[in-house]
Amino acid sequence: MLALSFLILFGVTLIAEGLDQHIPKGYIYFAMAFSVLVEILNLRLRKAKTAPVHLHNAYDDQDEAKALPT
Repeated sequence: MLALSFLILFGVTLIAEGLDQHIPKGYIYFAMAFSVLVEILNLRLRKAKTAPVHLHNAYDDQDEAKALPT
């Protein structure tokens, strides 16, 4: 999601520059740094809350043979 927002930001900037509307680079860099900071905080907070996912054991041929009616 962060990469998509950066692409949209760059696209809007290029379109604006093509229409002779100057956007100061400081605004763009600030927006990028702020979104990276928010994403880092989001990752740290999410990591503390969620428990790891426990997967089931993988099936093998013997398990399928047991499941089939004879």
